[in-house]
Amino acid sequence: MEIDLPELDAADEDWQEGLDAPVEPGAPLQPPEQRALTVSPDSHGQRLDVFLVSGAPEFSRSHLKHLIDGGCVEVDGQVASSASRKVAAGQRISVVLKPTAQSLAFVPEPMDLPLVFEDEHLMVVNKPAGLVVHPAAGNWTGTLMNGLLAHHAGAVDLPRAGIVHRLDKDTSGLMVVGKTLVAVTALSRAIAAREVSRQYLALVQGLVPEAFSVTSSIGRDPATRVRMAVVPSGKAARTDVERLLSGQWAPDQSLVKADQQLPERTYSGVLCILHTGRTHQIRVHLSSRKHPLVADSLYGGAPALGMTRQALHATKLSFVHPATGELLAFEAPMPDDMAQAWQALASI
Repeated sequence: MEIDLPELDAADEDWQEGLDAPVEPGAPLQPPEQRALTVSPDSHGQRLDVFLVSGAPEFSRSHLKHLIDGGCVEVDGQVASSASRKVAAGQRISVVLKPTAQSLAFVPEPMDLPLVFEDEHLMVVNKPAGLVVHPAAGNWTGTLMNGLLAHHAGAVDLPRAGIVHRLDKDTSGLMVVGKTLVAVTALSRAIAAREVSRQYLALVQGLVPEAFSVTSSIGRDPATRVRMAVVPSGKAARTDVERLLSGQWAPDQSLVKADQQLPERTYSGVLCILHTGRTHQIRVHLSSRKHPLVADSLYGGAPALGMTRQALHATKLSFVHPATGELLAFEAPMPDDMAQAWQALASI
């Protein structure tokens, strides 16, 4: 059963694009098929990878090229090394059809999930920085989704294993995950209706105003696909920002040569309240105001205060329990790296 999920926050919305042969979560893994093909006169002179597409149409040409490069294809008993080589009528082609990395993504992987709350309907996870939420290019295993599939049997039957919103790999903090379809549907609708409260702590460059709101619309950066940007054609977005502290900081000057020493710069610790959940919303909004997050290289933030990953933490989360109607509220302290950076700024 499919449901429409709302906007997902702080991650790439296009994580499902480009799947060669996706499988449903929980699909059993089968040994790779070895397929034997014979080159017909009509295929004489074709590139090897083009010929394989006609013999294994369920796979993309790109994936079949990877199989050739990996030594999975033989021509007349000899391992083929080039996707561009021409085939000849009568040749026998053998290919081991190893599955795509994407199709192996939806498998259970036991892991220690940092649970803050769990009942039969849902769980709240305090995601550590560095943990990817969904399988995607470059991270097909070891994700939160893989852990959820191993954690409880019902996850296999849920859209995205029950995940209803996301955090970037390098963002830490609280996420709610549904454990039943009823809970997933209710939580998704609550997020879409802006009935789920999400508050973040961030360290940013510069001295920000005491309190302000950013309402600029957000869409895909037309120049760089991996980035989002403030664009007139984007989707409406609103972030409220409150400055909690500020101060000046410079790296330890004793560690660098005199001509390479950097001046002190001003940094602010802020509380961000999301009213919408656009991709990279906080990062884009603050960068658009010339206050990029500390160590957020994608949006112009330089490392500082000992932080080497973007200084963003989902600290508070509250919502109405979809089954009991009880208002649930959770708070997660900053992880050590960000807490130390925050304290360093506070003590200046």
